[in-house]
Amino acid sequence: MIEPTNTQLKIFEFIRETLSKGHSAPTIREIAEAFGYRSKRAAECHIEALIRKGWIASNPGKARSLRLSEAAGPARGRLADIPLYGSIPAGFGREREQEAEGCVTVNVESIGFKPTRNTFALRVVGDSMIGKHILDGDIVLLDHGPEPRPGQVVAALIDRKSTLKTFILKNGKPHLKAENPKYPDLLPSEELMIQGVMRALIRHAEK
Repeated sequence: MIEPTNTQLKIFEFIRETLSKGHSAPTIREIAEAFGYRSKRAAECHIEALIRKGWIASNPGKARSLRLSEAAGPARGRLADIPLYGSIPAGFGREREQEAEGCVTVNVESIGFKPTRNTFALRVVGDSMIGKHILDGDIVLLDHGPEPRPGQVVAALIDRKSTLKTFILKNGKPHLKAENPKYPDLLPSEELMIQGVMRALIRHAEK
């Protein structure tokens, strides 16, 4: 099956939730209203794409005939929207404000853990973590709150600069380790604040 876009995934989930509650399938107009589209055509385009990609099916000319395809039913699992807060350097840390860019829609089963309100996403910039197979353009999913264990990848604020590195201890002191020999390990001179512990990776797809 061809993967849909994030918007198409949201529409698919809207249809599935409606059907799971025992209601009739939503109409194109109801889908357009639910997603704030001024025209029904925008919703129709997404529905047509979902049908082409094999996620849903319908009976042409029959109202409320949308249904999930057998291939996209229970096997697709539950979807979750995770907020995407800009990018983080996987290189030398740099000062920047993280700005919300929207969200990343993921299949909960595919990422291997259940996201919580403390789960967030960041886009990777740079090559300092290639030893952990984290590449420029990838998206990392992280949890805010837990104490990191040595060897875990973390998003951190070190001396007021953000970076993505491996958390390690040297002589009992926390360090940040790059996974590329081109970059040095980082030892905080003032403060080290762990913003999140990495839980999963979404590989950047080359276009």
